[in-house]
Amino acid sequence: MKNFLAQFGGRPSKKWIEIYQKSENWKNGSFQNLETTSLAGNLLDLPRIIYKQLSSAADGEPNQNLDILPFNKDIFLAPSEKSKFIWYGHSVVLMRMANKTLLIDPMLGPNTTPIAPLPTRRFSKNTLDLIDDFPEIDVLLMTHDHYDHLDYSSIQKLKHKTRRYFVSLGVKRHLIAWGVQADLITEFDWWDSHEFENINVSFTPTRHFSGRGLQDRRKTLWGGWSFKSINENIWFSGDGGYGKHFKEIGKRLGPFDFGFMECGQYNLDWHDIHLFPQESVQAAMDAKAQKIMPVHWGGFKLSYQHTWKQPAVEFAASAKELQMNFVLPKLGELFNVDSHIQDCWWEKYV
Repeated sequence: MKNFLAQFGGRPSKKWIEIYQKSENWKNGSFQNLETTSLAGNLLDLPRIIYKQLSSAADGEPNQNLDILPFNKDIFLAPSEKSKFIWYGHSVVLMRMANKTLLIDPMLGPNTTPIAPLPTRRFSKNTLDLIDDFPEIDVLLMTHDHYDHLDYSSIQKLKHKTRRYFVSLGVKRHLIAWGVQADLITEFDWWDSHEFENINVSFTPTRHFSGRGLQDRRKTLWGGWSFKSINENIWFSGDGGYGKHFKEIGKRLGPFDFGFMECGQYNLDWHDIHLFPQESVQAAMDAKAQKIMPVHWGGFKLSYQHTWKQPAVEFAASAKELQMNFVLPKLGELFNVDSHIQDCWWEKYV
């Protein structure tokens, strides 16, 4: 019961709300998107959505566990002018930039619905064990507080090897509730920037929402991250639907050498808050990303509208049509901005 209650994180008490109210993005008692946005349905829609989710085609999940390539710490930590990346499915990205280790949205737990009657199981096994091999994390970054991004079990394993936390405004209360020291956490509002040991980190807007329970919807902010070093400019889009903010991101912070683009778990029921594949590629073009890859897929079945591999297939087709450079690395594969990886690795899984 104790662990069940811990999943909800910190409550948005009066003390925290007073901090959030100082943000220009807090209006009428919650954080707001930059343009009118329809969220993920309402309570009346839930029975229909749950029924479709449970009755959707079997190819919503792979027929066997997805393999993850082993981690080589020596190669990952070796000095390099080029940033290095490893994707672990869904939105988990381990990055080495300016000889610092960054970890984005480390949901490495086995289940994205820990408070629901039915589990939503990960496509890969034993992913929490990956943390044991990770080096010290210089900065752990969180885009927002949804369960498929902010995971209690992952934070419990990571907090003993993490130096700093950069998080969206509101996530600090969750981390403190889970035993992270408050002075290690820096919260970001949209467009906030901080220098961290030769890396400029900025928080970019998205069109999404947040919450871990019935009482805290939109009580934390949501967004993406940009990372600029002397050599490269990298962007992680974060969850969110298509909108005018992508061109503004490109104008203020671009062009980007590489973009990690949300593309997966899209659905007509929540079109405003997730990118469809062609929109994902177009958003990257709007933001002036030179090379891209899809994330937010390959980890869980959260949408009944597409098969588990469809986000990557359609993303690649759209990128080719729009003449965008892209990569499609395997889970756990080390790559950099110059890598040319377009193998359809998922075809071995029916």
